[in-house]
Amino acid sequence: MNAVTQITPVILSGGAGTRLWPLSREDRPKPLLALTGDRTMLQLTALRTAGDPRFTAPIVVAGQVQADAIEAQLAAVGIAPLALILEPEGRNTAPAIALAALAAPPQSPLLVMPSDHAITDLPAFHRAIDAMLPPVAEGWLATFGITPDGPETGYGYIRIGPAIAPGVHRVARFVEKPDEDAARAMLAEGGHAWNGGIFLFRADALLEALARHAPAMLAACRAAMAHGVRDGGRLLPDAAEFAACPADSIDYAVMEKADRVAVAPVAMGWSDVGSWDALHALGPHDGNGNALDGEIVALDVRNCLIRSDGPTIAAIGVSDLIIVASGNNVLVMPRGRSQEVRSIVAALQAKETGE
Repeated sequence: MNAVTQITPVILSGGAGTRLWPLSREDRPKPLLALTGDRTMLQLTALRTAGDPRFTAPIVVAGQVQADAIEAQLAAVGIAPLALILEPEGRNTAPAIALAALAAPPQSPLLVMPSDHAITDLPAFHRAIDAMLPPVAEGWLATFGITPDGPETGYGYIRIGPAIAPGVHRVARFVEKPDEDAARAMLAEGGHAWNGGIFLFRADALLEALARHAPAMLAACRAAMAHGVRDGGRLLPDAAEFAACPADSIDYAVMEKADRVAVAPVAMGWSDVGSWDALHALGPHDGNGNALDGEIVALDVRNCLIRSDGPTIAAIGVSDLIIVASGNNVLVMPRGRSQEVRSIVAALQAKETGE
């Protein structure tokens, strides 16, 4: 397999992960944390394709402030990226992917992966990639449809259309994040998957779709790359040109508008690790259903997540709580309300600014 036909992983590492405060903060974002084991989320993402001859080294797109940490973490697992593209500012996923597509070989399939997701069944993930490759070679834009395990309201959904290849279907439509009744109805109906935000498409096909559906974005990204500078393995798009780029997600900018969009339904042990509740579900658990990490003493404690990167946490006779200590900050809340952490972060920011 030559370099042009190899798959180029594209790792998006620009998010802050405020829903995992206080562990994840702007200066220590979620992808750079070891949340599910000894390795960080970024390292685990990069290792999903490392050592496999079907894949090149990854292109990583990130913010400038994390450049040194990203290079150090990848080097620690023996990975040297093809390029580290450092966005002057975050403009959502569509511009980030556009920058990567402009840096990749035109006909190379791009495997776009957020750097902060968990996948526990890698063989299933790779089988879905293999199934997608024939339609992708013909210019289809493909997404991974995560098999839902409950009426989740925090994800968008995909209605699965007719098959176009073994294991791959046309997308009938994308569905916005539903309320619980709508989510339950889709699960009962069947034929729906979660939109996990992982994609596979040829670089040139993605750029053609951007030219049709988001021409101003593509023009700004082209100009930013043309006037940018290279510093070793780092690519720094021009800040002034990139500032003119509209901010939008790849779903809204391209996937929901393009004509030939495919989905491969897959159960691969996926989680976006988007909340403390999601991290509790991933485990591992002790005999009482607790996910414990750090210096923890738990007596008569059930179904809790308790985590500390510093002080010892002692808990007695509690259940269904999330308790997290990091630095000078402590978070305590009932399980099931972890999506509200963003409101805590906003309140703290308002307190710091005196608003």
